[in-house]
Amino acid sequence: MSATQDKKLTDIVIGDLMISSEKVAHVQVNNPLEHALLILVKSGYSAVPVLDSSYKLVGTIGKTRILNTVLGLERFEMEKLSETPVHEAMNTDIPCLSKTDTFMEGLKVVINYPFVCIADDEGYFDGILTRRVILKQLKRDHHTFKSNT
Repeated sequence: MSATQDKKLTDIVIGDLMISSEKVAHVQVNNPLEHALLILVKSGYSAVPVLDSSYKLVGTIGKTRILNTVLGLERFEMEKLSETPVHEAMNTDIPCLSKTDTFMEGLKVVINYPFVCIADDEGYFDGILTRRVILKQLKRDHHTFKSNT
């Protein structure tokens, strides 16, 4: 039974829904883009969180940003994959939530992003909230509401 099954949407917090950091693919700021692309391709994700050496969240890296970095005027400059560190291509302008934020705050953010990173007050990476989890919770709540009417 889900921890959120008996809760109303207004009572659910992000910590109830998030995927913990131990289960989330990520890369570190000084990894080469080649490593990040390998992680992305092997995992099937379009983007992953980027962490510093102390596991603080610093951004995200995705396939599009990597490809834009190696795109030259006339060809893909694939040698840049092994020469360029992730921090030179990553996106640092990302939304971030905390475990205590509400379901509705999470819903507002995942409208524009397939996942949102969760970090504590000191910036340490706690996990992610996915659009899929939010939609599943809305579906569950809808079915519960329908069966109670």
